[in-house]
Amino acid sequence: MSPARNGVKKSVHTVTKKKRKGVVTANVTGTKFEIVRTVIEEMKFREAKTTDTMPNLIWNDSAVQMKKIAELKNYQRINHFPGMNEICRKDSLAENMAKIIKSQPEEFSFIPKTWKLQEECEQFQSYVKKLEEKHMQKTFIVKPANGAMGRGIFLIQDPKKIPVRGNFVVQEYLNNPFLMEGYKFDLRIYALVISCDPPRFFLYNDGLVRMSTEKYQPPNNSNLDQQYMHLTNYSVNKHSENFDRDETEDKGSKRSIDWFREYLRTSGYDVDKFWDDVSELVAKTLIVAQPHVLKAYREHRPRDPPGSASVCFELLGFDVILDRDLKPWLLEINRAPSFGTDDKIDVDVKKGALLDALKLLNIRASDEQQNLAEQRAEAQRRLNEPGNIRKRVARTVDCQKQIQLLERRIEELRKNLAQLHKLESRDEYAKSHLGNYSCIYPPDDKLLLEKYDSLLSAAFTTFKVNNNPQKLMKVCT
Repeated sequence: MSPARNGVKKSVHTVTKKKRKGVVTANVTGTKFEIVRTVIEEMKFREAKTTDTMPNLIWNDSAVQMKKIAELKNYQRINHFPGMNEICRKDSLAENMAKIIKSQPEEFSFIPKTWKLQEECEQFQSYVKKLEEKHMQKTFIVKPANGAMGRGIFLIQDPKKIPVRGNFVVQEYLNNPFLMEGYKFDLRIYALVISCDPPRFFLYNDGLVRMSTEKYQPPNNSNLDQQYMHLTNYSVNKHSENFDRDETEDKGSKRSIDWFREYLRTSGYDVDKFWDDVSELVAKTLIVAQPHVLKAYREHRPRDPPGSASVCFELLGFDVILDRDLKPWLLEINRAPSFGTDDKIDVDVKKGALLDALKLLNIRASDEQQNLAEQRAEAQRRLNEPGNIRKRVARTVDCQKQIQLLERRIEELRKNLAQLHKLESRDEYAKSHLGNYSCIYPPDDKLLLEKYDSLLSAAFTTFKVNNNPQKLMKVCT
């Protein structure tokens, strides 16, 4: 099989119908990206055939049916969480952020004002009217609620030009972006969620800087339709005659965040604060998703005990823009970020994000056998009830009831302790296998952890989800 562009090769590894012992299998039939197969090969996983019904890893570019998640065995992993669309659809993100901002305005000031046109057109018109009364004019960007790749996006200054039909969101346009060489740009940042109970979030320490291809000018009536100036989407700008594929690290229309941090450092900016601000933006946004994700996960996996390894994980693409003060603003989140490799920088950055993510997941061939052993042990324990303790005591009704309650409590504590040990083991593994990721929840900083836990509680209250993400920890400590 001939190699694909930029050295990305198709895997030729397959497995027989009967899975080989000691081999991790991966079903990647649901992805169109060859770099996913390249990473699978580097991990020494074997590509599963369609006849292999229970691969260790399942990778799909698009979201999967909830029934599929419910049917997975505990040792399997799939790359999407249920409920994550609550921050990945533009309209859902706008709605959820609006709710949390009401109770935590200072903590969630990183998203531009956004309205769902079908439901909030009157509120938007009222906002525009107040601006007119103050003789102020603002620019707004209109986006399809579930769009992608820059399709259907346009700018307006006259609110009368807002479409009356269709599912759109309208958002305040950032007029004062941080410019590089005179061009507007955004950042593609990768975040990894490996567990929802308890939550575990990671931030990849590199990413992509995606530049527009026409030098920026503040929006006015004559340039509102110039997409190559105002939009930073790669899928839009790659069609521009000015798109530069120079592979030198400090040139080209696409660069790395690692390079950008060095650019900021040499320009005298506080790089640590900049990246801390980005980290908080990502962590807080995932905190907003947590009640929805946990609720959906428990609905479809009701038998999974708190603290057990999630069968789901998610590698998200955050699109962030910076204003002239270097403050990050959240534009949108992609639950199926592109892993296309049109340029060498794509291979370098995306391959690293994928490879380190799979290493963090710690998928092992022995997980299946361990899962089967635990199931047999649990079945045997049930067969042995009521156990020997009851035979050694007086058989009065009251005594038997007390013994039953005590045994149930002992068994509950035993299970919680076992889950806590597993959780501690997984956290220790993650700390020593971060690669180029950083753990952003739970953070090492105690004050930051207290703030995030407070925001988690606020999110569960705001979205009226009656689940306590810290239940396991409280029971066991």
